[in-house]
Amino acid sequence: MPELPEVEVARRAIEEHCVGKKITGCSVADDPKVIDGFSRADFESALVGRSIVAALRKGKNLWLRLDSPPFPTFQFGMAGAVYIKGVALTKYRRAAVNDTDEWPSKYSKVFVKLDDGLEFSFTDKRRFARVRLLDDPESVPPISELGPDALLELMPVDDFVDSLSKKKIAIKTLLLDQSYISGIGNWIVDEVLYQAKLHPLQIASSLSKESCKSLHRCIREVIDKALEVGADSSQFPKDWIFHSREKKSGKAFVNGKKINFIKVGGRTSAYVPELQKLTGNQSKEAPKKKSRKARSDVEESESEEDDNNGTSKRSKTTEGVEGQQKKKTSEFKSDSIPSKGTTQKQVKAARGTSKKLSESSRATTRQKKAKI
Repeated sequence: MPELPEVEVARRAIEEHCVGKKITGCSVADDPKVIDGFSRADFESALVGRSIVAALRKGKNLWLRLDSPPFPTFQFGMAGAVYIKGVALTKYRRAAVNDTDEWPSKYSKVFVKLDDGLEFSFTDKRRFARVRLLDDPESVPPISELGPDALLELMPVDDFVDSLSKKKIAIKTLLLDQSYISGIGNWIVDEVLYQAKLHPLQIASSLSKESCKSLHRCIREVIDKALEVGADSSQFPKDWIFHSREKKSGKAFVNGKKINFIKVGGRTSAYVPELQKLTGNQSKEAPKKKSRKARSDVEESESEEDDNNGTSKRSKTTEGVEGQQKKKTSEFKSDSIPSKGTTQKQVKAARGTSKKLSESSRATTRQKKAKI
């Protein structure tokens, strides 16, 4: 799922190769789920003939400032990506588009031609991205609701320490809150907490001043390193927990230390219990590990939840129905299976009673049929 480094790499590529050029052609997908609030024709006419003045980003959102509004904005969602033909961006999105590749991709949502012949495309396989036309992207949701950008506006360390001291919430849940700090997603949080040796469930306000400073430093270091290698995850340091987050439970290790998986703030979380321990009053708590299957189910649902800004009502309804079914099954079993304390004599008596009731019911049915 694209996070700050991946979106920033896309922004830098557009800035380097597309800024200052005029849009001569535009093709928009007929996909109202992704293309939010505008028809294809209106979107295309708003871009053609305009020049790209700047490429801007906040959190996981990117937008192009044109020589006149409205401006196209891109919320990357689960699988949003920018491709520039002939330009390699990052292995997160494979590499440059080759002449033999389908172009534009069948997953393209916005395809743009520039006056020098260069072409770029915004694609989305999963359809959780959102593309909008906005006169002032920073003044309206979702961008207006974002907290300081983790790369460009991370609060000074002393302010960060003071802020954490007032947050009575799990540190991972807090860092995932885009209204607190924007651009940090699940893999970055897991990485910075591992680097800072902090348990994801540790309450933010309980962290020592030294731990807060360490966390602040790790946020900067992880993001800077990811950008240094162009968000190419294959080049992330080998001692990062990132490389083992997707492995099966029981087979995930980093630097020889076992990785456990728990759910924090609705997200599957990887941590190393040997290094990341709960402290203070929380030290007695023992978080439950998640199986690989449970993790896969959670990650699928939580990713959709993250991109739709809420929990699916349909999911809740399904859980309720399943709960009722389990309850009925449990009641049936409790009625039909004797408990351990039941004697053989009691079991026989119960079966005898059941048999008599069954025979009585069949006799009544025969009498009714005879009358008819």
